[in-house]
Amino acid sequence: MSRLPLFTFACALLLSACAPAARETRDLPRQPPGFPQEGVASWYGPGFHGRTTASGERFDQDALTAAHPSLPFDTRVRVVNLRNRREVVLRINDRGPFHGGRIIDVSRAAARRLGLIGPGTGRVRVIVLGT
Repeated sequence: MSRLPLFTFACALLLSACAPAARETRDLPRQPPGFPQEGVASWYGPGFHGRTTASGERFDQDALTAAHPSLPFDTRVRVVNLRNRREVVLRINDRGPFHGGRIIDVSRAAARRLGLIGPGTGRVRVIVLGT
């Protein structure tokens, strides 16, 4: 009696058991809620206003949104300016920043609340709140 059918059956069973788990976790944030990330934030606005974001929606520089390189779209994050302690809750709807050394790009409205309009960049803490 050949062991190949038993081996094939066992592999198929293992793969089918793992597949649902992989689908369920694929849509979760890559960082767990509460996970802090610190680094430099920048802001974007006028040149991108009205353009399509990576999520497919139109960018509104006056909305409280942000671009992050890896968090899933619609993830909510709290961004705290480490210099002045101002903070804002934002929704991830785009990809970026595409400038080395930066961890998040915030909309003009968010930059105004955080006090980043004048300097253009600032050290922040990003805390994942969830989706």
